[in-house]
Amino acid sequence: MRRRRDAGMATAEIAMALPALVLVAAIVLWGVAVASVRLACSDAARGGARAAARGESLAAVRSLVEHAVPPGARVTVHRDGEASRVEVAVPVPPPVAAGLPALTVTARAVAATEPGADSVPVTDLSP
Repeated sequence: MRRRRDAGMATAEIAMALPALVLVAAIVLWGVAVASVRLACSDAARGGARAAARGESLAAVRSLVEHAVPPGARVTVHRDGEASRVEVAVPVPPPVAAGLPALTVTARAVAATEPGADSVPVTDLSP
């Protein structure tokens, strides 16, 4: 008799838990995506700072960095006589059902400007 009353309970329990499990899985995958974007931004910022420190044009540096990061990134390049700085900021949208705001991943890199590189302070903030 007891078996008949329990029939279908597992289905009901799974139906209640499944949406929560899907949401947790989506948030975990979002975390992996954020980590991946962070690594790409860090690598791009370091490469851009080295290129700017060697004296590459800021347009070329900006192009180099933009090709290495996801679309929608904001890239800032600044070079003066002492240091070359590159900053990359990328918004990473959350899963739709999470209802969370986008995380902005930011990476910065600084390299000492080499002697003979353009020593005029220049900043490129174009979008």
